[in-house]
Amino acid sequence: MRPVDTFAELHRAASTACGARLFTITVLDRAAGIARRAYTSHPDDYPANGTKPMGSNAWTEQVIVRGETFVANTTSGFSPFFSDHALINELGCEAAINIPITRSDQVVGTVNILDEAEHFTPERVKALERIVGERRVDLLRALADTPVQEQL
Repeated sequence: MRPVDTFAELHRAASTACGARLFTITVLDRAAGIARRAYTSHPDDYPANGTKPMGSNAWTEQVIVRGETFVANTTSGFSPFFSDHALINELGCEAAINIPITRSDQVVGTVNILDEAEHFTPERVKALERIVGERRVDLLRALADTPVQEQL
């Protein structure tokens, strides 16, 4: 299965279970300090292959260093960490969840889902973490087959 097919299947499962107005998957290159968008539900606004530097802030500490899911159910909860929060809001999204994908206790990518304010209830968070966890092996394979290259 191609990586994009694996990612699209996860997108469908997450959307069916909990809804997902905006859905992306990133793969990390820790050595280069960049994250690359490997999959996107909104290619015009958030194109696949887009890269951004990995920051050093509380979000990075929680998600990338500790491997914990980040949930913010309001724009004010994620805007300090997401410089693109205005665009996110334009897409009708005011809540975010970022679920780390780990290999050998190291985060190698993230599943990122955004939706309306207060969308990510504790039940939805558990369901999404379960959905990602059930597909972890396939996701790791797909991420490994997705090169991280900085855009020129």
